Amino acid sequence: MDHASYVALRALRRGPVGQSVWIYERGVDLDGLRRFQRNLKHTLLGRRIERSPLPFGRHRWVACAGPDSIAVATGERARSQVWEWANERARIPVDPEDGPPWHLAVQPLIGGGSAVSLVFSHTIADGAASTLSIVSAVEGRKWNLGYPAPGSRTFGKALREDLLSTLRSLPAIPSSVVGTVRLQRRQAAETPRTGKAGVPAPAASSGSKEPVTVPMVAASVDVASFDAKVAELGGTRNAFVAALAARLGHALDRIDTDGNVMLTFPVSERTEGDTRGNALNVITVTVDPETVLTDLAVLRKAVKDALVQMQATRDAMMAPLPLIPFVPKSLMAAVEKAVLQQGQPIGCSNAGDMPPALSRIDGTEADFFIGRMIENGVTEDAFARRGGHLALGVTIAGGTVAISIASWKVGGPNSASALADAVGKAFADFGLPPTIEW
Repeated sequence: MDHASYVALRALRRGPVGQSVWIYERGVDLDGLRRFQRNLKHTLLGRRIERSPLPFGRHRWVACAGPDSIAVATGERARSQVWEWANERARIPVDPEDGPPWHLAVQPLIGGGSAVSLVFSHTIADGAASTLSIVSAVEGRKWNLGYPAPGSRTFGKALREDLLSTLRSLPAIPSSVVGTVRLQRRQAAETPRTGKAGVPAPAASSGSKEPVTVPMVAASVDVASFDAKVAELGGTRNAFVAALAARLGHALDRIDTDGNVMLTFPVSERTEGDTRGNALNVITVTVDPETVLTDLAVLRKAVKDALVQMQATRDAMMAPLPLIPFVPKSLMAAVEKAVLQQGQPIGCSNAGDMPPALSRIDGTEADFFIGRMIENGVTEDAFARRGGHLALGVTIAGGTVAISIASWKVGGPNSASALADAVGKAFADFGLPPTIEW
């Protein structure tokens, strides 16, 4: 999975990044934050990729301390400009091979507050890996990963080791080819382009080939109100997050011809001591957004059934991965299509309750925390072929449920204010008054 993430990043010239944002209304302790930064090099963020000398070889992790300083802005900004600044930080490049794999920044706020941003390559760490890394850095716990220093192998040694590794992987290739074909056929059968149960076919090509800025908003609600609504609907937090996503999809017209929405959920497969950058699988459910307004039972059952099905079909979903080192860059878009869900999926990620230490990066409690996932560099044309984009990410910390929402609607409108209106409507459907910022 990590190799696939890296190869796709290079072939497509874009890839997702994670961003954690903390807001301290009273200001941040820079000495404490510097201690946190130094400790990050002893976590899963303290590494980068060293490329194999073989064009089809597997790459490896090497140690990387990351940036040696924190980018502290010299000027102050208003509290209302935090998200403008956060978006700017998210566009500053990180690179899992050339570095830096992450960067840390502080924005002083008018009145004495501070905002902190940590941006990292998703190839280095998924959401769970970044959470573990942040908590470990706060608590001063070292992972002792034992990664070699960059360039510690001679060219000849690297060639020999990687050639042997490649030879050992060859027996898996035929079954991977067969599995990839089966996966594509199954997805095509499950998501027909036309007909009563189908979804509108994405545009073949439309719009600019220049990268666009995807509108994002941050919605928050106190956890007591959130949990009260969950109890009222007889559901769980996960189910209610999915219900919100369904209503937002309805508000943004991401529905099929039957009026249903398609929800996709990342499922962490991370185990104790797991050092993978990405340890994820995914499930998909289709739901009527009208039914979730009064009862979450149908949605809960659909999610449970999908989890059971995921376990049964896990090998099939992972079938394309052994092919990644042998796929020419020109064909990576086709491989990406094979492993991504067709249709108009709505990404729905609920990280749940954050460990208390995650909110104490300077040693004191932050007033607000949110995690965001951002994919820079996607063009309007690419979004048109995908059928647009909608994703929600949820974190719960300090008594607040924080939801990051990103959306691109083919044909528009595409603005943060328009997205905020749609988000407000989705919450209003459940009688919840969120705070929405952008």
